[in-house]
Amino acid sequence: MGNMFGDLFNMLGQQGPDAWFVNATQLALHVARGEDGDPNPLPAERQRLEELAPLVGRRVDALFGLAASYQVNAVNRSGLTAIALEQWRPLLAPLVQNTSSGLDLAQVEGGAMLAQLASTLGPMFFGFQLGSVAGHFAERAWSLAALPLPRSTNQNTFVVNNLHTFADEWSLSREVLYTFALAREFVAGVVLNQPGTGDALRALLLDAVKEAASAQADIMTRLQGMINPENMASMMNDPERLLEGIARPEATEVTRAIDAATAALAAFFDAAAFSITEAMHGPQGALREAWQRYRRSDARGEDAAAALFSISLQGTHHDHAQEFVRVLVEAHGLEVFDAFLRVDGLPTARELIEPQRWFERVTSSPLA
Repeated sequence: MGNMFGDLFNMLGQQGPDAWFVNATQLALHVARGEDGDPNPLPAERQRLEELAPLVGRRVDALFGLAASYQVNAVNRSGLTAIALEQWRPLLAPLVQNTSSGLDLAQVEGGAMLAQLASTLGPMFFGFQLGSVAGHFAERAWSLAALPLPRSTNQNTFVVNNLHTFADEWSLSREVLYTFALAREFVAGVVLNQPGTGDALRALLLDAVKEAASAQADIMTRLQGMINPENMASMMNDPERLLEGIARPEATEVTRAIDAATAALAAFFDAAAFSITEAMHGPQGALREAWQRYRRSDARGEDAAAALFSISLQGTHHDHAQEFVRVLVEAHGLEVFDAFLRVDGLPTARELIEPQRWFERVTSSPLA
């Protein structure tokens, strides 16, 4: 056994500290390629998206009072997967650092070897989890706007084939759907690239990572208690014992805070995108119905990706967020959400159900 573990440690040690991300990337690209080989978008479809981009961009500029540059990067699923992984990497790095902590094996026979194994395999398995999630995320997602996460670069990347498929599945005009997708991604890009907004989201995500690490410590502590001959033999016969008594985490102040902020952002992205699309193409009842039904039931890859960050894309907080945006738009117009460009602009869980409280705070803020 000693020789076997020595060989294993030697092999894994040669992969370097970024092995978890290498594993994630390789698996993600394998999943994203799928059974059809992940073809590139057709030139005609890419060209139509690029033609619509400046028209949509001018309306986004008018909404925010900006003069931004909107570049369209038309890719296949693998392209979105690679970009998503690079954007998510710094946000998830703290989780990798915690996958090997929590075990105190000094008094256990062979404990040093087991601790080394845990510290090596923990990040590796997290990389596999991330890779699987990232690959499935790109199966149907249109762009990075599917997740309201802070961005480090301004890349407006679109999986044109996914847009094409969605339009055909729901019998929608491709031009209308392309307009909606462009508007939603451009608006999301403007907001999520703001330093203040990014800092506020990163602070919420860091708190969520700490809670996730605490849940991992519960499992690691349980494992530590089982490391003796009698318990190990029992656990091998019934491995689910490791998870007994460790329930799915309940909602906490941290998860409620990040859910409120991200749900409000998503609802604003929707409202702004529909406003721009309908200004250009008229009322879009069929598109609204298709988008709502997709978000409620068919976006499983996006839901799984959000869960990595302790974010839920389903639940009553999204109903509250839609009402939050509707009430404020009726009273003040979409321009009121200029506050989302500031570090203090995101709503709290309480403000999400009391829009006037949020409005009074952000309009009286010294940063307003």
